[in-house]
Amino acid sequence: MSVSDKTGLVEFATGLVDAGWQVLASGGTAAALATVGLEVADLADHTGSPAMLGHRVVTLHPKIHGGILADRSDPAHRADMDRYGIEPIDLVVVNLYPFETRPGVETIDIGGPALIRAAAKNHRHVGVVCDPSDYPAVLDEIRSGGWLSGATRRTLARKAFARTAAYDGAIVSWLDERDGEALLPPSLHLSLERAGALRYGENPDQPAASYRRIGTPGGPDDAEDWWNAVVQHGGVSLSYLNLLDAGAAWALVHDLGDQPAAAIIKHAGPCGAAIGEHPVRAYRSALACDERAAFGGVVALNRPVDIDTAGAMAGAPQADVIIAPGYGGGVVERLRAKRAGTRILEAPTPRRPTRTVRRIEGVWLVQGVPPELWDRSGWRVVSRRDPGHLVEDAAFAWRVAAHVASNAAVLARSGTAWGIGGGQQDRVGAVEIAVGKASGRAAGGVCASDGFFPFPDGIEAAAAGGVELIIQPGGSVNDRAVVEAADRLGLSMIFTGQRRFRH
Repeated sequence: MSVSDKTGLVEFATGLVDAGWQVLASGGTAAALATVGLEVADLADHTGSPAMLGHRVVTLHPKIHGGILADRSDPAHRADMDRYGIEPIDLVVVNLYPFETRPGVETIDIGGPALIRAAAKNHRHVGVVCDPSDYPAVLDEIRSGGWLSGATRRTLARKAFARTAAYDGAIVSWLDERDGEALLPPSLHLSLERAGALRYGENPDQPAASYRRIGTPGGPDDAEDWWNAVVQHGGVSLSYLNLLDAGAAWALVHDLGDQPAAAIIKHAGPCGAAIGEHPVRAYRSALACDERAAFGGVVALNRPVDIDTAGAMAGAPQADVIIAPGYGGGVVERLRAKRAGTRILEAPTPRRPTRTVRRIEGVWLVQGVPPELWDRSGWRVVSRRDPGHLVEDAAFAWRVAAHVASNAAVLARSGTAWGIGGGQQDRVGAVEIAVGKASGRAAGGVCASDGFFPFPDGIEAAAAGGVELIIQPGGSVNDRAVVEAADRLGLSMIFTGQRRFRH
């Protein structure tokens, strides 16, 4: 036994001793067990070698690794053990220095991974336990059968190799960060553990599961693992698409600024988004964008759901998922009563990641995350007409458009997206869809485009929807003709200088 995390250690070691096992422990672990009166053999007494080099060399000794690695079925191995006084070790209980939470040279464990890997390699004869959560099951099996089955030893060995692989990956990532290689390093090490089975994948005949990084607790302070802190208060189990859409909705609603906001996602794309003075107002406005499309979608709010908002949801089209930072008194019960199948999720505020990783056949694609969407430092007015008060609606529409599949266009007015067109191969088509969805409700508002307008026809299509301002990246060879079209139609136009494609 040599553990950094001493959770459950005393109970586990006591159970082993009571079952007739002799426990051999390293200095810190031996001291912890001695404080409760448990008789254990000290590692230094067993090897005849004290800890040295500031505790860097403790377990790296032939009597330890020979006792773990010996193949008891090999006569030559048994002869070596007799010759050098090596006693067999049947169970290795080791967890590692907490490098993930306290990264540094001195928390890079050497002896621990060596012990874990040695025991895992020789799992035909040796059991290895590297996670305190496994103590109860291991002890129960030893108590009932005297030893661990081959299947259990193999399962524990697999977990041990996964743990050391993840541990080494964390060290590599830390070194990359120190060397300025954090975004696009020479190698990436994705060590994931299954977080839970999902109801099904994109379709019911596709099995699916969610995974998280090994060795990290996750939570609100972890950009990648905030999902681990999500609490489900009601509804049936989650599916692959529930998580995909909930993640998209949660990202969008937190990109809409500091005001109360609501976003509705269907098939990974927004079909409603709004800001308002109160969560219920934001929700109702977001729903009004496209109430028919919202059926079976995911609703996200950046404020706790109060009883008024819950009442509005209860009378609205069925949502598959509701995700919010919290729920007021009686709200969950009311939502359950009206929407028994809806998954009700409580989630922490996500941190913005530094990169995204996607897989296509045969290759992984990695890219940095673009700057914050509310950065206006590169914006410039290129039309004769000044945008005036419409700049705020432009900022809102620009943020929404960045979450719509390209080619994308968003028509908005008064903090509400009234028409969203996305996933189109031509930009004018995206604008025409958005104009059709808006049905005149965006008149006097803005049109945001995730990419530049290559021709004036897109400007003319937006003008047909009654908008008075267009915000777009600019950068087309036809920018002059596009700006002239805006001037001819009496529109304002802002170039952001940044494209926001999403595929």
